[in-house]
Amino acid sequence: MNIKKDDKVIVLSGKDKGKQGEVLVADPKAGKVIVKGVNVATKHQKPQKQGQEGGIIKVETPIYASKVQLVCPKCGKGTRVAHKISDGKKVRVCKKCGAEI
Repeated sequence: MNIKKDDKVIVLSGKDKGKQGEVLVADPKAGKVIVKGVNVATKHQKPQKQGQEGGIIKVETPIYASKVQLVCPKCGKGTRVAHKISDGKKVRVCKKCGAEI
């Protein structure tokens, strides 16, 4: 999985197609990511402690990582990721403009 926490991504398919957001959680084992403001569900929650309020809250739910694409910080477009070795470290590179991500 080429997507990590704090990456900016664009959604490729589904009800939130075209939306951009920041990755909050990346789960490579399940192949899913949670993106801020994408795939939002409403949850009815009871108060767990005294003084805490219950009610209807909105929660971002996981989306498959194959449905999102990394946004290049230089060109601002959704791109696939290439890997190159630079100064002995493996870095991610934009396939469209060649900039490091």
